[in-house]
Amino acid sequence: MNETTPAAVAQTPAPHRGPVPSGEGAPRPAAGSARRLAGLLRRQGVLAVLLTVVSAASFAYPTFATLDNARGVTVQASFLAVVALGMTLVVISGGIDLSVGSVFALGGVLAAWASQWGVLPALFVPLAVCGAIGLLNGFLIARAGMAPFIVTLATLLAARGMLLAFTDEGATTYLVPKGSAFAELGQGSVGGFGHPVLVALVLFGAGGLLLQRTSFGQTLFAVGGSSDAATLMGLPVARTKLLVYTLSGLLAGLAGALNAARLSSGVTIVGVGMELDAISAVVIGGTLLVGGAGSVGGTLWGVLLLAVIQNLINQIGSLNSSYQSVVSGGFLIVVVVAQRLLARDRGTT
Repeated sequence: MNETTPAAVAQTPAPHRGPVPSGEGAPRPAAGSARRLAGLLRRQGVLAVLLTVVSAASFAYPTFATLDNARGVTVQASFLAVVALGMTLVVISGGIDLSVGSVFALGGVLAAWASQWGVLPALFVPLAVCGAIGLLNGFLIARAGMAPFIVTLATLLAARGMLLAFTDEGATTYLVPKGSAFAELGQGSVGGFGHPVLVALVLFGAGGLLLQRTSFGQTLFAVGGSSDAATLMGLPVARTKLLVYTLSGLLAGLAGALNAARLSSGVTIVGVGMELDAISAVVIGGTLLVGGAGSVGGTLWGVLLLAVIQNLINQIGSLNSSYQSVVSGGFLIVVVVAQRLLARDRGTT
């Protein structure tokens, strides 16, 4: 048996203290900093862009930086924000929901129709019907294994068809009784800001807590990151997907009801293309389309950025509203390319 003597120890060469070649365990603080910077850009980049656009618009157009204009922008953005909140949960799970625009319109018509019996029926009826549509989406996707794109495209058409059948091809418009509690829900204000804005803020606060402080939120991120891995971990993958699509339907129906209360009627032509606006806001806000990463705060900034762009186009006056789609599409392309580059950097560091 060999033993190491003190002399042998003294003669043992000192460990190499020179630069360790890359790939052999050398500390790489630069790589860690790059990852942190990439994550910060993905999470807060949209906020920086929003602040830049607001600052430039305030300097260029004095009417933009007024309290009345801020109230108008936030109220108009609140309905899309509620819809985009549900879309955020769906996209984090690795799915997509194309039905929210039609569900939004259907919820508004049902709310206006039911408002003749009071505020509770005006809220319960659209939530029940729209929640059932979301539940159907979730069941077909989570339990039957169907593709989210196909399922939600089908329910988009079905919800729009239900809307047209209920309103006699759009010939019947249901009105919200003037001075009713339901009308006050959409038209009233606190501190000058409309009730829909306060509702959206409360929902986003609850959504943030749900994602960051509950086991459901952590399961949702895991499911979006890898559904197969989440299944092997014993997580309730199917139940999680079922819940997020149901929540998406409920939030779209609620947004439609608030919009009907705001307009005092169930307008049948609203919600066309709203699903694309919601997806744009979610992706611009930093949520990855492949799932597994995102935040409700980023979505809120994305919604506000789209609303500010629309308002700025109105401030210019010489441009029509179609330019909003051009600008929004440009932002979306830039963000998706940036996300891909950041993801590639994370994979190589």
